[in-house]
Parts: sequence; C-alpha cells; structure tokens
Amino acid sequence: MDLDVLTEAIDRLHGSDPSACADTESIEILQRQLARLDAFVTKATAVFDASGNWQPDCAANAAAWLVTRCRLPKAQARRAVRRARSLRHLPECTRAWAEGDITAAQFDVVDQLRDGSTEDALARDEEMLVAQAATLRYDLFARAASYWRQLADPDGAEDEDERRRAQRDVYLESSFRGMWLGRITLDPISGSIVAGELERLERALFESDWAAARARLGGDPTLADLDRNAGQRRADALVEMATRSQIAPSDGRRPTPLFSVLIDYEALRGRVCELAQGTAIAPGSLLPWLDEAHLERVVFAPERRVEVSATARLFSGATRRAVELRDRECTHRFCDVPAKSCQVDHIVPFAAGGPTIEENGRLLCGFHNRLRNGRPPPDD
Repeated sequence: MDLDVLTEAIDRLHGSDPSACADTESIEILQRQLARLDAFVTKATAVFDASGNWQPDCAANAAAWLVTRCRLPKAQARRAVRRARSLRHLPECTRAWAEGDITAAQFDVVDQLRDGSTEDALARDEEMLVAQAATLRYDLFARAASYWRQLADPDGAEDEDERRRAQRDVYLESSFRGMWLGRITLDPISGSIVAGELERLERALFESDWAAARARLGGDPTLADLDRNAGQRRADALVEMATRSQIAPSDGRRPTPLFSVLIDYEALRGRVCELAQGTAIAPGSLLPWLDEAHLERVVFAPERRVEVSATARLFSGATRRAVELRDRECTHRFCDVPAKSCQVDHIVPFAAGGPTIEENGRLLCGFHNRLRNGRPPPDD
C-alpha cells in the first residue's frame, strides 16, 4: 500500500535528527514536499466527497465527517472540501500545487478570482497567474491577483469595493462582568485612517513607557520591564482617541485624513491604484474622499522634482517621502517592515561620495541597515 510506504517514510523522518534538516536547502525541500502532500490529500478529498463514502457513517456531508473523524475545526473542514471541489476548475493550479511550485494559500487566491464573470478570462490567464504565484512572495502575488481581477471584471471590482465598504461594522458591548467586548470591521481606506492614528498613539505610549522604565531601572529595559504590553497600549490608545474627540472644541477644525495612493500614468483611469501599504483598491472607491482628504503627488523623474539637498547627510522631507512611497517596505528580500519603520540608506555610502538623492536611497529596516557593513547589501 502506498500509504504504508508513506507512513514508514514519515516514521523514519521522525526518528532522524531534525538538525540534519535544519539548513536552508532542507527546509525549502521539506516545505515543497509538504505542499505536494497537501495537494494529494486535497485530490483524495475531492474523490471522497464525490463518492459519498462519508454517507455510511450518517454524516450530513464530507465536511461534517472530517470534523468528527479527523477532528478538524468546522471552518477548516469546509475550506478543505471547497478547495477539493475547485481542483477540476483550475487544472494549471492543480498541476503546480502537485509539483510543489505553489501551496494551498496561492491556490486559494486564484480560486477566489473565479466566478461567472471571470471564468473565461481565468481559463485564458491561469498559466500566467500560476507563474506569478510560483515566483512572487505571497502578499505580492495576492496584490497582483487583485489587479488581475480589476482588469478581468472592472465593474465587478468597483462593486466589490462597495460591498467591502458596506460591510463596515463596529461591535462594542458590556459583558456581565463590566468588561467591554468589541470587534471592528472597516474597508481598506477607512481602516488605514483608523489604524494609522491608533498606531501613532500606541507608539507615543510605548516611548513613554520605555522612558519611565529606563528611569526606574537606570538602564535600557526589556519589553517585560514595561508597565503595559502591546495590547494594553493599543487599548489605551483607543481610549485616548475617544477622549481627544470628546474634549475637542465644538468650533474646532475637523482633521482631514492624508492617505497615499499610488496610481499609474492614466491616473484614476489606470489599473495601478493602491494604498501606500499595498492594498489594491478600485479607482472608484476614492471618489467619496476626494473633497475631504489630502492627496499628495510624487514625481519620480529627476528633471521634475526638488531634492532637499544632494549633499545633506540624512534623507528628509520630500526626498525621504519619495523613497518611502517608491519602496514602501524594507528592500531586503527577506523583510517586509513597512516604510514608516525603516531608515533610508545610501546605496553608495555617503562617506564614499554618494549623494542624498532618490536614486541613491533605499529603505532598510534598522536590523538590515545595521547588518549592511557586515554583509552584502540587498540586490538593487
């Protein structure tokens, strides 16, 4: 039996020393083979679902059988059956998954693109999407898939953004113990506004806690030495937001949000339209904000911009902002720290005559910037 061979191989693997497979090449091979096994399990689940072999146990459906016999959470069991039923609609994805080129996560991204309005386009472009899935980092592939959806069904993409906005919801109720329980659901633009302010206030509270702990200990503290953990600081930041709103003067000026939107050369008619943190949005979703928010324009062309100073020691002002919007995260291939938490590094070091201009700058997080002198810099 093939399963007996598989079981014996896994037994031998568990009996071996894990440190023998702890190098980068081995981990990559293990993950690839895990994806291949996952693909086969999904194929078997598709046959199991279609055959009705779950019926003798009086299960209502295959997902219910998986929940009881395999002890899977309901959501995971339903997702497994749904994924199995999608295999026949996505032959290229199924092939790539079986070969270990993609994982279930990438398969699900493509599957979510499939509906009545995109079925023909997906059949045409599935091979291209698989090639992207096999080479791009997951979040970058998900973004590319969002753009494909906009191109394949522009009207549907606009409708989808409207549906996402319609799903906004805040739940906040007092429990029987007097504790308040809540949940927030916001569309991409509204969420970026709230999250940005919440993070700004949480950062200020962190710096305050750090300074207090340092003064108390007489040296640099650890996170365990701080009075509040990250969740507590976010909660206090949310209270601070409400307090500031309550005490704001009635005749005060309402703050207007600033969000950075990257668009292509055809502006709102184009298909490159995403928030600075990388969320792809339909151009029409910007319309309600055009008379309320501030929009910033960045020109990535040397003859049409003003640098702060090519001889300045540090990147600042418009020059830094241009690099932030261009790179949007740490440029090291194994990092995704967002721009606001990064430093702008000189590609040609300043000490070696490198100018402080956009073309000679790139984002690096503090960790990778400190490593630069000891290790090769990331690829340009």
